[in-house]
Amino acid sequence: MKLVVVSAGLSVPSSTRLLADRLAAAVGRQTPVDVQIVELRELAVEIAQNLTNGFPGRALAAAIDAVTGADGLIVVTPVFSASYSGLFKSFFDVIDKDALAGTPVLIAASGGTARHSMVLDHALRPLFAHLKAAVVPTGVYAASEDWGAEGLDGRIRRAAGELAGLMNGQSAAKPVRNDLDVVPFAEQLAALRGTG
Repeated sequence: MKLVVVSAGLSVPSSTRLLADRLAAAVGRQTPVDVQIVELRELAVEIAQNLTNGFPGRALAAAIDAVTGADGLIVVTPVFSASYSGLFKSFFDVIDKDALAGTPVLIAASGGTARHSMVLDHALRPLFAHLKAAVVPTGVYAASEDWGAEGLDGRIRRAAGELAGLMNGQSAAKPVRNDLDVVPFAEQLAALRGTG
């Protein structure tokens, strides 16, 4: 399966990219995936040109194809002015509004203070609901003080499990457990009826 990670970090190194990498690795521990990273910082000029002329450059077109062809997405933005970055929003503005319909998406953000954690539910979740994506229940926000602290790893594991579950066609409402065998419903029903 193809997992595409969209990182809107602007600096190098970037805490946004670090969070993106940790999320992708956690999904990879849940289900086999081929990971492709889309660094929006490298596409900034082409995104701006696309907004003004309506035509994506070669690198932007490849990024759009990767995102719209993904089996699952991880999207991570830094928080600017209590919302996602303009670069992040501009990238998703140049994608057709129906291209992500039904695509499983894990939303995440990084910021300097925990006070901005509501960006997940007040900015990112509505954006991807508008794009008709299937957003996993657990979003991951990482403030400066979260790095190395308890709690972040658990949120990453939970969100990664939910995304892996959606990518594998399971309900996101149930936590993914690696220690259980999954038996298809038809087989369970046949066993109950004694016809299996």
